[in-house]
Amino acid sequence: MSLNERIAEITKSPIALFALLGVLILIYVILKVRKIKFTTQMITLVGVSIALATSLQFITIMKLPQGGSVTAGSMVPIVLIALFYGPEVGFLTGFLFGIINFILSPFAVHPVQVLFDYPLPFMAIGIVGYFRSFKITGILIGVICAMLARFACHFISGVVFFATSAPKGTSVYLYSLLYNGSYMGLETIITCIIIAILPITRLSKLVVNKPSLS
Repeated sequence: MSLNERIAEITKSPIALFALLGVLILIYVILKVRKIKFTTQMITLVGVSIALATSLQFITIMKLPQGGSVTAGSMVPIVLIALFYGPEVGFLTGFLFGIINFILSPFAVHPVQVLFDYPLPFMAIGIVGYFRSFKITGILIGVICAMLARFACHFISGVVFFATSAPKGTSVYLYSLLYNGSYMGLETIITCIIIAILPITRLSKLVVNKPSLS
């Protein structure tokens, strides 16, 4: 089979296409994470943030039957790590949290679904690290962008793997949009409110011992 035929075969299968996309994203993040210069303080704070995020994950305001919930700001610790140390450390923290989240509350119908519902969406929270030099308004925009990226992962999973759950006559795209949007919208609002209240600059100076945020 020629290369063009293989590419054509992959594009015919949504699962294969998204599997390829997921692997490419993972490779990109791995290359980024390899550049991190770990310190004892950083490793400790990453561990603390994962533990805190995991604890907050179990404080649910709303939980949906097929996965997804509104929590007491479980993404905030990961957001803070990304703001303190940059996107690469945020990616790593989100990835580890996603793995732990799957171990504690597994919901699997396919390996690619697991990829798009656990490691990838929480890795996406690290995107906020690209906005760490902005004022609070810019940081909040970064939070929204990161949460939209997380939503996109869940949306893809919903379209590809949970189409049978959509009510008869309802578009699977609309179903996934409404289902995942119902909790992700509230989760984003809660995260933004907490981040807006927290003294980010002061915390950054206290934790990292340097004014990394303006």
